[in-house]
Amino acid sequence: MRITTLQGPAATPYLDDLARLRIRVFRDFPYLYEGDLAYERDYVSTYAAASGSIIVLAQDGDRVVGASTGIPMREETTEFQAPFLGGDWDPQQIFYFGESVLLPEYRGQGAGVRFFDAREAHARQAGFSLCCFSAVLRPLDHPLRPAGYQPLDAFWHNRGYVHHPELSTTFTWRDVGQHEKSAKPMSFWLKELPA
Repeated sequence: MRITTLQGPAATPYLDDLARLRIRVFRDFPYLYEGDLAYERDYVSTYAAASGSIIVLAQDGDRVVGASTGIPMREETTEFQAPFLGGDWDPQQIFYFGESVLLPEYRGQGAGVRFFDAREAHARQAGFSLCCFSAVLRPLDHPLRPAGYQPLDAFWHNRGYVHHPELSTTFTWRDVGQHEKSAKPMSFWLKELPA
């Protein structure tokens, strides 16, 4: 598995791959996302267009099997910026990590660590003092929660991220098997970056 870091328009040839990966991986619990390719293409194009963004690809030969993204918070949507406005956090100093998606058969080989390493290094070099990401909150008794499901909280804690449930937002999408979109609570994890 080869890891490649791209910025801006250099990522454009891979946007369809990233859109399809998001749909495939986020279909599983906890996101249960019934994806829409047109929406996904539009969403991921933000990362190619945004100043200061990063896309980290995992490839097996020419096949894209995983990807991870990051963008300055000031270039994110209102939903993601809102929890940081008017409080103790300066969105201008925050680098937001979008998704990390990896096909199941490639997990456990270190790609997740490399995704975080690459995005943190990029954020530090760009002068950001904080990085963060958000994760969906699902009830423990959710009927589609797989037996033995383990959230990634321990991995995130080990990387130095702190959960801030008071920093929350909602995002709307259609769950697998549902006809209507519904709002999902998302909460943030933050890490201070050394100077």
